[in-house]
Amino acid sequence: MKNNVHDILIEPVLAEKADIVREHGVYVFKVAIYANKPEVKKAVEKVFKVKVEKVNILVVKGKTKKANFRYEVKRPDYKKAYVKLAAGNSIELFEGI
Repeated sequence: MKNNVHDILIEPVLAEKADIVREHGVYVFKVAIYANKPEVKKAVEKVFKVKVEKVNILVVKGKTKKANFRYEVKRPDYKKAYVKLAAGNSIELFEGI
């Protein structure tokens, strides 16, 4: 891995779609733009001490918004990872939500 595991995992995604897939053992994280699947897998396994079965990554393109009725501002792109855990594993961070 290029960097520390805490540099790869930025934050968990707490959206309605993330709640729906969490019922199937899939957790969603916002990750660093340079991270790849093996790095995300190692980071989740090390930080949360669980067994990861599969990782899917997608790049979310930043939206263009109008600011002050004249200027267009582009929000930055970011990368999202869907992490499927092995059967019997769960992350306690999400259990109280």
